[in-house]
Amino acid sequence: MTPTDVPQRRRVVIAGGGTSGWLAAAALAQQLGALLDITLVESEEIGTIGVGESTIPTARAFHRLIGLDEQRFMSETGATFKLGIAFENWAQKGDRYIHAFGETGQSTWMGAFHHFWLQAREQGFGGDFGEYCLELQAADAGRFGIGAKLPELSYAYHLDAGRYARHLRGIAEQAGVRRIEGMIERVEQQGDGADITALVLRSGQRIEGDLFLDCTGFRALLIGQALGSPFEDWGHWLPTDRAVAVQTRAVEPARPYTRAIAHGAGWRWRIPLQHRVGNGFVYDGRHLSDDEARAQLLREVEGEIVAEPRLIRFRAGRRAEAWRGNCVALGLAGGFVEPLESTAIHLVMIAITRLLQLFPFAADCAAAARRFNAQAAAELDGIRDFIILHYVLTEREDTPFWRGMRAMEIPESLRDRIALFRDGGIAYQDGADLFRVDSWAQVMIGQRLLPHQHHRMAEIMGAARLRQVLADMKARVAQQVSLLPTHAAFLRDYCPAEDAA
Repeated sequence: MTPTDVPQRRRVVIAGGGTSGWLAAAALAQQLGALLDITLVESEEIGTIGVGESTIPTARAFHRLIGLDEQRFMSETGATFKLGIAFENWAQKGDRYIHAFGETGQSTWMGAFHHFWLQAREQGFGGDFGEYCLELQAADAGRFGIGAKLPELSYAYHLDAGRYARHLRGIAEQAGVRRIEGMIERVEQQGDGADITALVLRSGQRIEGDLFLDCTGFRALLIGQALGSPFEDWGHWLPTDRAVAVQTRAVEPARPYTRAIAHGAGWRWRIPLQHRVGNGFVYDGRHLSDDEARAQLLREVEGEIVAEPRLIRFRAGRRAEAWRGNCVALGLAGGFVEPLESTAIHLVMIAITRLLQLFPFAADCAAAARRFNAQAAAELDGIRDFIILHYVLTEREDTPFWRGMRAMEIPESLRDRIALFRDGGIAYQDGADLFRVDSWAQVMIGQRLLPHQHHRMAEIMGAARLRQVLADMKARVAQQVSLLPTHAAFLRDYCPAEDAA
């Protein structure tokens, strides 16, 4: 190859830092850095949302993609391990179930495990559905471990979002990403609504680029304000539109799961880190004032408050086009469901992965943008349905909020899913679905939706054999859990927080 054959480096400009911006910077630099000139623009004057502190297992694969060292990352961010989410007071007050990672029982090509469990339940045995899930039982027992002689767990992380962004920044800058401090004053375009040519900072500095990534959060400075990609509002399905967040000192060892505790106008989260606990109060502003929400959260948190409570306003929905022209929106700029199932960081990571696969090295990228937008819309719509599921299956009638959620009209796609499970115990995962059959079954059963019928394949086994098979499965799970150390002990040995060392 002669010097004239060397392709010109594409200029990528990332507007905004935080988790989204630095994830994108690190991934692009690690995977395509030799072909790109990457600049990230952020201002310390603009705070980040910073409460996306819970992940799902897909984060581990992305971390490998960017060369992140797990132990170092967890020590620097005070992270803990996560095996699922405990839902409290959702179907009825006093109810509790765990939506855990991993598989429940053992499925066959003809049908999922819950059909066998339903057959056993019909005959008076089988126990609790969650007894057949290793991750669920380990979470409930407060146990976790990684090692050659330990059972393999499907897990994710609880993390400090601010520290996480700083850790990612270190990876990105070491890989050659240039950071510019400054406030974006203006977005220059070729014409009204046309491709972006440059970002102009308050200082007057112009940053030109070929591809722009909008990581400006809910402001959507590029994709929304400059390019005018419409926003599809899902507030009629997901009316919770704000949250109060506060940090407290830990009063107990960190549990390996998130808590999502329903209250009269929404729910609150409790996310345990090594050095503190993240608490949040999500609610519908039509049913609760900001002052009332703040007061209720402060009454219910445990431990000393270590930061001033923050109010965060949001809208559930997505952009009609997350990729328009030469701009790709990542994270909150492209869409937001709500934090109930910890999908925010995943949506950033999967969008970056798609961008890497479809990266526009040519000027004409319209077809790639259409493909990106179709995939993003399908996944977000599926996540939306999964979140709505938690609300619409409630049996609560104690407040106007819950009566409204129980009675609301839901998307046809979700209505069909619920009918399939209710009528025949059928749960499925389509190609675009993030959540697997196990997840749909755990949540629907946990929310008291038990099928009227189920697949009768388990009858072929006979009651005696089915009883023995299920007993063996439960015993195997219990034996595997017994091999695991406590979560707190494993954290101390594996990745103690730097400020706790």
